[in-house]
Amino acid sequence: MSTKGDVTALDPRSPLVLDLHDLGRRAGSLWETSRVVPAPADLGIALAGIPEGADLDLAVRCESAGEGIWVTGTVAFTVVGECARCLDPMAWPQEASFSELFAYPPSDARGARVEAGDDEEEPPVYVEDDLIDLEPIVRDAVVLALPMAPVCGQSCAGLCPTCGVRLEVGHDHRHDTIDPRWEALRALTDEDENEKGN
Repeated sequence: MSTKGDVTALDPRSPLVLDLHDLGRRAGSLWETSRVVPAPADLGIALAGIPEGADLDLAVRCESAGEGIWVTGTVAFTVVGECARCLDPMAWPQEASFSELFAYPPSDARGARVEAGDDEEEPPVYVEDDLIDLEPIVRDAVVLALPMAPVCGQSCAGLCPTCGVRLEVGHDHRHDTIDPRWEALRALTDEDENEKGN
């Protein structure tokens, strides 16, 4: 897998690497594909993610744009996570979109690749021997689409801070606690009630 600015070789057998040799460099040339690929490892955030190997349903459109290849698409997937309030397990379908310009590597007058200068703040993602690696942009799209604090329902009251059981209507009354500073007053009240009972 290559990252921005890297020139490491891409593996054409990798599920998220696309071979675009049929696209050509004529501006406006199009190439589209739909495929289901396995999710890479560690795709998610703290409370929600996609299990490694789960299906990612990709629809990708590649257009030659002179200086590179403009790639747009969508990825559909099933998120597995837990409610941020009650920690119950959850799963739901979701979709994310992505777009990225993969630049052709800089070359000299003879067509030989030359190294780009380090003056760019955000170096481009390069096309490598007609191959592009979708993993970084798919990963970014998926992670940005995931909720930071998913909830199983807007009415979820969460867990009881005292016993850890799910809060239901009336549950919070089971753990009436008195501030220790008021304990002496409670003792006086109990004495009054005992005297009235006698």
